[in-house]
Amino acid sequence: MDKKKYYISIPKVDNLLNNEKIIELIKKTNRELVVDIIRKQIDEVREYINMSQSEQSIEKKLEKIIEDIENSLNKLISSKYKKVVNGTGVVIHTNLGRSVISKKVSDKVSLIIQGYSNLEYNLETGKRGSRYSHFEELISKITGAESALVVNNNAGAVLLILNTLAKDKEVIVSRGELVEIGGAFRVPDVMTQSGAKLIEVGTTNKTHKEDYENAVNEETAALLKVHTSNYRIIGFTENVSIDEVTKIGRKHDIPVVEDLGSGVLIDLSKYGLAHEPTVQDSIKQGADIVCFSGDKLLGGPQAGIIIGKKRYIDKMKKNPLTRAVRIDKFTAAALESVLLEYLDEEKAVKNIPTLKMITQPISEIEKKADELVKKLNVISNEFEIFIDDCYSQVGGGSLPLERISSKGVVIKYKNISTASLERQLRQCRIPIITRIVNDNVLIDLRTVDENEIDLICESLKEVLKK
Repeated sequence: MDKKKYYISIPKVDNLLNNEKIIELIKKTNRELVVDIIRKQIDEVREYINMSQSEQSIEKKLEKIIEDIENSLNKLISSKYKKVVNGTGVVIHTNLGRSVISKKVSDKVSLIIQGYSNLEYNLETGKRGSRYSHFEELISKITGAESALVVNNNAGAVLLILNTLAKDKEVIVSRGELVEIGGAFRVPDVMTQSGAKLIEVGTTNKTHKEDYENAVNEETAALLKVHTSNYRIIGFTENVSIDEVTKIGRKHDIPVVEDLGSGVLIDLSKYGLAHEPTVQDSIKQGADIVCFSGDKLLGGPQAGIIIGKKRYIDKMKKNPLTRAVRIDKFTAAALESVLLEYLDEEKAVKNIPTLKMITQPISEIEKKADELVKKLNVISNEFEIFIDDCYSQVGGGSLPLERISSKGVVIKYKNISTASLERQLRQCRIPIITRIVNDNVLIDLRTVDENEIDLICESLKEVLKK
């Protein structure tokens, strides 16, 4: 095959720039960007000619050069960050953004960030204020703590706490609590970066009070408890409760820090779930410092919330590291709005999406499933659709053993495989993220909002057109 004629037939940049469709692309974006895309596309065509042994495929590639330029440009300028419908049943889905923020909260945040705000301005004195003042009193009222500080995430909270209290000193922690969190981040590594020296006591499955006692010396700066929220050790086990650790801390005048991770503020056992220790419990049992996430069971934005004794919190506020891990105006506005809901537990469960989904009765989920099935059956008879029992999960490293009864809609498409249907749904304009159960695509309705049912139907229509 003589490829020379194909190389010669590749259109020049100037000729392509005179094409009507390309002119429209330039109007839509800018000339420099379009020229760059054209050159890359020409290079790709040259490489394709070089590698291909089919004249027909080369000719087709040359015919599609304008279309490929359009597609490349549209792909580049389109937003990569998209709304998705979570049909997995995992409520706090780390890969899908963890906790959902309610419209009420997002509207308030939107109002604040569209203009200037009193982020660090004291409206009473007319002088510089603190970005923490907007919710410090609120957090203290809800949790019973003396003071509070908020940083960008819980790993940052642990880093700041230990750097402030125990830099170049020793921190005692149980071996069974040295956990690894998502993305291969290990809590011991975060602690080490603080400058503190970890003193591991006990064994993986058993730690006793004596293990802490025997490790205390003049270099001990803190006792640390880490709530293992993302896994459980069962069987021949023993651990030291936070109230027992605080007794040891008081005896030796050493601060006790508890990393609660998920940071639940209400007793979930009242709603039929396993008991998860609340933040208030830790404070009541004597922990000097407690830290937890804002975007897990709390149901707010990503944040690391630190509460506890005022004298320790004040030290952290003066630590230069605090500025490196501080929150921005988006987080401050969202967190305050979410915390206000906790002044009334009934309202919190109703208005905070994470709590609402976790505690949603099966009857309400079944209603959503019925509605989805009815609407999908109208679209096409090429689908086999039915409601099935399934189980949801809390997710986000919280309540790992908890399986919550739910209802899912199973979708089978006669003309394509399960794997292909799952892939096509997540590649729709508004991606639908499902899970595969028994070689079927399943949408768990616990994590699907009522107003997202029509979006699922639209995505199925997209699949039919392909």
